[in-house]
Amino acid sequence: MGGDFGGARGRDRQPRPANGGRPGSGAHPRQAAERASRTLTARHGGLVALAACVGIWLVTSGSREPVGPPLPSPAESLTAAGVVGPGIAPLPGSPPGRIRIPSIRVDAPLTGLGLDARGSLEVPPPDRRDLAGWYREGTTPGATGTAVIAGHVDDAAGPGVFYHLGALRRGASIEIPRADGRTAVFTVHAVEVYDAKAFPDTRVYGPSARAELRVITCGGGFSPRTGYRGNVVVFAHLTGTY
Repeated sequence: MGGDFGGARGRDRQPRPANGGRPGSGAHPRQAAERASRTLTARHGGLVALAACVGIWLVTSGSREPVGPPLPSPAESLTAAGVVGPGIAPLPGSPPGRIRIPSIRVDAPLTGLGLDARGSLEVPPPDRRDLAGWYREGTTPGATGTAVIAGHVDDAAGPGVFYHLGALRRGASIEIPRADGRTAVFTVHAVEVYDAKAFPDTRVYGPSARAELRVITCGGGFSPRTGYRGNVVVFAHLTGTY
């Protein structure tokens, strides 16, 4: 999972890297590179955030090769995006209630995620594949900064809430209904996949002067021995509200 941490600086309790190899253990990414769980370190807020890589659900398509979740096209990368279009003025902070991504048929409740005793980001319950989470101590979606939402890609029973995240394309809309009655509308400007060993913390979690959103799940290929090799990250910015 991931958390935002532009705007959270100075008020988060300082987390520390956790130990352990089971999914949800919160190990440091360099320590976890050979395990199924994937941990991302957000240096800008000091948060150690866990990517929800719990189980694997694969189907076969007329062959012995497994077919997993879709991977982003190079055409959707930040490099290919060029100059990102303008956004709108950020909204006041307000907790989010749901995430809707119409183009991939996501309409899911959001739960606030805090830090566990080891300083790692909590994850949605493993039996709630339909649930996504946001870091409640960080930037709220729509406010100034970089908010992060994360969720399961799958588990042993089937696809999770963000199974199709890698299929998103530039220009797609993400809607976040908030507690203040307003819905923040974000436009996707890039979709990337990163290996866990080379995760670009600053690029993903760095502070922003405008309202930005990252949506994260596991991806980047799958190994039966070590699990998912990295993460799919969607980059979006605030372009509307209603």
